[in-house]
Amino acid sequence: MEPVRVMSFNVRYDAPEDGLDNWSHRRRLVAGTIRYHAPDVVGVQEAQRHQILELETLLPTYDWVGDPRDTVEAGGEHTAIGYRTARFDCEGTDTFWLSETPETPGSVGWDARHPRVATWGRLRDRATGDALLAVNTHLDHIGAEAREKGIDLVLSRLNRVVEGEAVVLSGDFNCVVGAPAHQRTDGHTLPDGRTLEDARDRTPVRHGPTTTRTDFHDLVPEMGIDHVFVSEGVAVDSWAAVTDRDDDHYASDHLPVAVDCRF
Repeated sequence: MEPVRVMSFNVRYDAPEDGLDNWSHRRRLVAGTIRYHAPDVVGVQEAQRHQILELETLLPTYDWVGDPRDTVEAGGEHTAIGYRTARFDCEGTDTFWLSETPETPGSVGWDARHPRVATWGRLRDRATGDALLAVNTHLDHIGAEAREKGIDLVLSRLNRVVEGEAVVLSGDFNCVVGAPAHQRTDGHTLPDGRTLEDARDRTPVRHGPTTTRTDFHDLVPEMGIDHVFVSEGVAVDSWAAVTDRDDDHYASDHLPVAVDCRF
């Protein structure tokens, strides 16, 4: 398989209280950031249904998979996965809830503030026939138990669906490197004995700040909470926290993380 660029990007939900940092003022910057850096696979967090539809319009070379976390809110947030249709076909996908009842739409797990979900997609390289399993999630920002048990559920489901292909797990973990949810993921063993490893530890090239949070106008220090993990055997050529912005603001209150991989 040719090198693959993977991106994790919390695009922030459409919040009217954001004023001039609202989605209507950021959507073209979000789309432009994705377009310019051209990830083959991008996992977004917090995108509501209308935001996904706008990204589909602004980024016509991508298809998107994933269901919303909420059943009571119109256009609830997604952990959607976008992929370049010129590069990949999607052969299977599912969204499940990070709760004691993962098949129940809208269910809230443990001490979480909100429903949380994960989405996976099995992508097949159209040129080589090689497969890639992409998994994308967003752990709770309040509940420590929900983060730990939520990621345990994600990893358990990953072990059920993986078929020996390369794995990329992306997401807003709402925790820094070394925190329990990160520790549970880093070194997790797949059924065939391969482990998951933080991509930033697998590369000779790190670019950008260690934090991945902004207040739209400045970086928020010591908040590197967006992570990309790859399965053992995947070569990571580079890891970057992307600091692109325009004259007014960053594209989101999170920086996208871009990782160049070879499988």
